[in-house]
Amino acid sequence: MALELQEVTKTYGSGAAEVPALRGVSLQIRSNEYVAIMGPSGSGKSTMMNIIGCLDVPTTGRYVLDGEDVSDLSESRLARIRNEKIGFVFQTFNLLPRADIFHNVELPLIYAGMRPGKRRSLAREALERVGLGDRLRARPNQLSGGERQRVAIARALVSQPSILLADEPTGNLDTVTGGEIMSLLDRLFEQGHTVVLVTHEAEIARHAHRIVRLRDGLIESDERQSEPKRGLA
Repeated sequence: MALELQEVTKTYGSGAAEVPALRGVSLQIRSNEYVAIMGPSGSGKSTMMNIIGCLDVPTTGRYVLDGEDVSDLSESRLARIRNEKIGFVFQTFNLLPRADIFHNVELPLIYAGMRPGKRRSLAREALERVGLGDRLRARPNQLSGGERQRVAIARALVSQPSILLADEPTGNLDTVTGGEIMSLLDRLFEQGHTVVLVTHEAEIARHAHRIVRLRDGLIESDERQSEPKRGLA
């Protein structure tokens, strides 16, 4: 089992200002599953993503990641788990503009204290996997939007995480470029990665094998797709 949410609630504020974002959600995602989480604004999908990514913790309930209950860990321990076990791909890329893409991808390993030879080898390998092995010294402003998202995916992969968490990964891209990024995520799934995709776009969610829909802080449906979409078409 890659991860499990057990009766998770998340409430923001207190008293009269209390807002329930998740209201007792239970979900299991197995290793090497491809899952899309969907829902309208205010449904709780961003909150769920933050909890799955160890960016936030439940108010009540349990979150078990790779067999470890991470519901009540310290911020320093959560940060370590994020760095080791979860690869993040954000809509806005979040790259350092003045650093070349090699350094952008290498950075998580520097934070982890990995020795230089090993981290450089892993950074180069990650960039090769996303088709940018010949652009190591390019800076983000020298790349297209699709290429910048490939760098972000390489950075997410470099620490060899157990889960790849993609939040609206095509939101800032045109249709063709977005299709190329989804093809890349499809290949990473086929290579053995667990992929959790947060999106509001049905066409993007069709790439997943399973679609979980949220509404008002609850799971409205959880369905498997017999024929997920592949490629650019």
